[in-house]
Amino acid sequence: MSALSSPALSTADWIRRYRPRPDAAVRLVCFPHAGGSAPAFLPWADAFGPAVEVLAVQYPGRQERHAEPLVPDLHRLADLVAPAVRAAVGDAPYALFGHSMGASLAFEVSLRLERSGSYPALLAVSGRRAPSVPADPRRSVHHLDDDRLITHLRDLSGTDPRLLEDPESRAMILPVVRADLRAVETHGAGRETRVSAPILALTGDADPYTAVDEAAAWAAHTTGPFELRVFPGGHFFLTEVREQVVALVEARISAGSARV
Repeated sequence: MSALSSPALSTADWIRRYRPRPDAAVRLVCFPHAGGSAPAFLPWADAFGPAVEVLAVQYPGRQERHAEPLVPDLHRLADLVAPAVRAAVGDAPYALFGHSMGASLAFEVSLRLERSGSYPALLAVSGRRAPSVPADPRRSVHHLDDDRLITHLRDLSGTDPRLLEDPESRAMILPVVRADLRAVETHGAGRETRVSAPILALTGDADPYTAVDEAAAWAAHTTGPFELRVFPGGHFFLTEVREQVVALVEARISAGSARV
């Protein structure tokens, strides 16, 4: 039985619809960064126009799913997520967006969906090197001790510093972050691993974990159109340029859905 025919949990466990738009022309499924959760895309649900319904993936081991086991393997996580995404989008045109770890996961989910006969109108990958770019061991952090991992999170500015200062919050956050980082840092794929969906790669010009040429290497992973856009900012550049990114993604979704 294929992964897409037997979801481990219900679609509702995996997918959040913060602003349901049943009449929307396109569904945009968003995948959070390492340590992140579905509410990271709550502002996006309001930012897109009525033609786009934003769906956000909720990973195990956090918030209301805190009691579920973490999944420190990206291929396994993609196997689990893909059936829920397929059920959530139904027969409507859809696109995938992922940031950081979410970009790699969105790519793996896209591969699985296309093998099942379901084709995204767009795959947007943000803040992540292409899977064929060799991992740099100097940028691997999942094995760091707690103090150094906390320093890393502070440097990235992607986690509320107040949470990192609170011992109880740290005890909940660090295992999740470490498992996610292990999943993404051990992930890779050859240049022959491609989707047919158009790929839009986004990156910050000062991102210490994704150089511009590493983002450009996503071009090798699609048989369709490819576009690279570079924005000012670091790893979490999306926070500063959300309106620009939303407008760009919405335009590319519209163009991509017309081809599907």
